[in-house]
Amino acid sequence: MAVERPLAPGKVKIDDLINEDDRLTKLIYSYLVSATAWLIFGTLVGLYLAIRFIYPDFGVAQWLSFGRLRPIHTNVVFWGWTSLAMIALALYVIPRTSQRPLFSIALARKALYVINASILVGVIYLFMGYNNGGQEYREFIWPAMMLFALGIISHTLNFYKTISLRGTKEIYISNWYILAAFLWTIVVVVIAYIPWYQNALGETVIQGYYMHMGVGMWFTPLVLGLTYYFLPLLLNKPIYSYSLGVLAFWTQMVFYSLIGAHHFVFAPIPWWLQTVAIVFSIGMVITLTAGTGNFLLTMKGSFRKVARSYSLPFILVGVIFYFLASAQGSLEALREFNQYWHFTNYTIAHSHLTMYGFVVFLIWGGIYALLPRLTGKEPSHLLIGIHFWFAFLGLLIYGFALMIGGTMQGKSWIEGLPFIHSVELMIPYWIWRAVGGTFMFTSHIIFAYNLYKMKPLPHPHKQVDLAGEQI
Repeated sequence: MAVERPLAPGKVKIDDLINEDDRLTKLIYSYLVSATAWLIFGTLVGLYLAIRFIYPDFGVAQWLSFGRLRPIHTNVVFWGWTSLAMIALALYVIPRTSQRPLFSIALARKALYVINASILVGVIYLFMGYNNGGQEYREFIWPAMMLFALGIISHTLNFYKTISLRGTKEIYISNWYILAAFLWTIVVVVIAYIPWYQNALGETVIQGYYMHMGVGMWFTPLVLGLTYYFLPLLLNKPIYSYSLGVLAFWTQMVFYSLIGAHHFVFAPIPWWLQTVAIVFSIGMVITLTAGTGNFLLTMKGSFRKVARSYSLPFILVGVIFYFLASAQGSLEALREFNQYWHFTNYTIAHSHLTMYGFVVFLIWGGIYALLPRLTGKEPSHLLIGIHFWFAFLGLLIYGFALMIGGTMQGKSWIEGLPFIHSVELMIPYWIWRAVGGTFMFTSHIIFAYNLYKMKPLPHPHKQVDLAGEQI
């Protein structure tokens, strides 16, 4: 049985290792290597853009323009880093909780090639100035996104077959979330890229739908499903309440499906549609309370383990930011606050607190919990600590700088001051954003090195049966 790893020098003991099919171990590691490569590239682009806000003349080539690099940054970290990393962890969690080997390792390997090809094609065309109409988070041209959808469909079939052939009577809560994320994402991508009803305001409504469904029905349920596995594993105790998990799941499916229009409050779209989006955004408080409460109550009485673990601090930060960032989103949906914060740098802060503080920290917690048990190798505990603190402090500097600056920015617009005034007042906050971004990017380099140190050990090929015994 896997046990919680203390934050102390030493190697993983042989009896801490998971006796897993080495083909799956190598596949998971390949996904994480690809994901980390996209992380380094995508956040390097983001850091460059942050510096450009301070030094506008730093690199003036056409292919280095903000209009080309910004969508490269967002799409690469979304579809390249975050998506591939979550899929990597799901490749382990689904078979483990189903007590079945993965239905097809070959299919999962082909899906990795297809998704990487999707991102590469999308990035090349963005560098060349070709995009899908400049629509946020769907700037990739449709052939690139079609490849991504093909990869997602492949994984959906793979996971569905694995779960359907499970060796347990019940479907573990993790698999509810993970499979739902894949099914919803297929729907979201299809709706977002069908062109014939996306004219004028129709395109605006679909954009809001796509943008929020991507976050709320892909990243959120998938990473929460992974957390429902890794948190009990690390604490060596069951999740506090299965019922709370089910409540959080169904309210997520209901409320999140109609909140996209809250990005267009006061826009020329039907007032009733804006109101529905606001009401459903507030309804998400039920989901947040149930989900966050479930995780924190599971941790209750075990917080001393956090100080002794190198993976639990990442998960704890992720759980806290899950609540804070999501509650922040519900607050931003209210018209009284929306008029101050919308279209300001505050929204950028919110996006990073959500995707980075919530999703990425939970991913890192899962990686550090799983890989040493799979590969028999673990990185320096000091470097893991440095990775954590650089990422965490960088996020705080980045987030608070843009939240404060964004609020002042919105206030200046309401007061009717010239737009250039809001640009000038943001300069010191953009400097702090670059400082925070430098901390975050440094942590990514350290993480990449840590991942290298967890490279699978060479050993004879083995396969395992459903009980985990070597054949």
